[in-house]
Amino acid sequence: MIERGLLPEVLAALTEAPAVCLLGPRQVGKTTLALAVAERLGAHYLDLESEADRARLADAAAYLALHLDKLVILDELHRVPDLFPVLRGLIDRARRERRGPGRYLLLGSAALDLLRQSGESLAGRIQFLELTPFHLGEPTGRPIDRLWLRGGFPDSLLAASDAHSLRWRRNFIRTYLERDIPQFGPRIAAETLRRFWTMLAHRQGAPLNVTELARNVGVDVKTAARYVDLLVDLLLIRRLPAWHGNIGKRLVRSARLYVRDSGLVHALLGIEDLEDLLAHPVIGNSWEGFVVENLLAAAPEGTAAYFYRTTGGAEIDLLLKPPRGRLWAVEIKRSTAPTVTRGFHEACVDLKPARRLVVYPGAERFPLGNGVEAVPPAALALDLAAAAEEWQP
Repeated sequence: MIERGLLPEVLAALTEAPAVCLLGPRQVGKTTLALAVAERLGAHYLDLESEADRARLADAAAYLALHLDKLVILDELHRVPDLFPVLRGLIDRARRERRGPGRYLLLGSAALDLLRQSGESLAGRIQFLELTPFHLGEPTGRPIDRLWLRGGFPDSLLAASDAHSLRWRRNFIRTYLERDIPQFGPRIAAETLRRFWTMLAHRQGAPLNVTELARNVGVDVKTAARYVDLLVDLLLIRRLPAWHGNIGKRLVRSARLYVRDSGLVHALLGIEDLEDLLAHPVIGNSWEGFVVENLLAAAPEGTAAYFYRTTGGAEIDLLLKPPRGRLWAVEIKRSTAPTVTRGFHEACVDLKPARRLVVYPGAERFPLGNGVEAVPPAALALDLAAAAEEWQP
C-alpha cells in the first residue's frame, strides 16, 4: 500500500481532538486510510453503507457506549445524520471519565452536510481534515505526466493502462451522476448535470459567470448556482477566490472555477492519452488546474489561496497566504522555456510577495531575473511542505 501523506496528520489530530472528520470525494482512499489508522490504533470500524452495520446502531447510544475504550471509525456518516447528537453526548461522557481524545474518526464525501451538522452538534469537539487524490508529494512511483493525465484517484492512477484508467474515470462520473449526487440534493437530471460538468471542464480555470453557465446549459440562474454549489460541496470543483486586499487598484472580483482532478477533466473531454492531451486546446488550463491542486495539497494547514487580477491586466495565477508571513506569488506556465509576463511583474509590485515563482514542467530550478525563480511543481510542493513549521501561527 502507498502510505498517504495525510496519515501523520490524522494520527496527530486524534491525539488532540475527541473527533476527527476526514472529508474527501468518493473513491479517493478515505476508507483505506481509515483502515490503516485502525490497524495502528486497534480501532472499531463501522461502514454505514452496510445494512448490517446500520442495524447495529438501532440503539446508537447503547451500542457506541460499549466501545468507549477505543477509537470508533464511522464510514459514510452522512447516511445516518442523526448520530451527531449521540456522538456529542458520548464525547462529553468520555471527557468526564477522563478517557482522553481520539474517540471517533468520521468519514464523509459531502463537505456541506457534514460541516453543517457536525458544526452544530460537535462544536469545540471536532477537527476537520481533507484527503485529496494522490499528489506530487506522495510516493506513488508514477511520473508527473501520468499523474497529470490520469489524475490522482488511486484506481485511476494505478490502473494497468491509460485505457483502463479512462474506463474507471468514466464509470466514476456515471456513478456520481446517477447514484451519489441524488443522495445529497434535490433530484437533478443526470444528463443535464453531465453537460454542466463537461462545460466546466471546457472552461477550466475561467472566471465564474453563473448567468453564462445557466444560458449555455438551458437552466435558470438559481439552478446553475445550485449546481456549482453542489459540485463544490462534493469536493469535485474548486472556487478559487479573487484577492480582495485594499491596494488602490480596481480588482477582478469573480472567482475562478476548476474541476479539481485533472483526470476527470480529461475524461469529461474525451482525452484518452498523453498524445491527445498535448494536442488539445485545454492543455494550458488543465496544467494550471493540476498545479494549483497539487500545490494546495502540499501547502501547510491554514494556507489561504487566491488569484489576483486587476482591470489593467496585472495578474498572478495563484497567491498563497500563510497563517503568518508574507504572500507567495505563483505563475503557472506549460512551456519548458518559461518567461515572465509584464502583468506578473506589475502584480508583484502591487503586492510585494516574499517569493516570486514560475512553475514550469522542467527538472531544474533557475533564476529568471527580478527576484523571480523558475521551479518544477514537485520542488515547489516540497518547499511548501518545508515551510509548515515556519508558517505555523
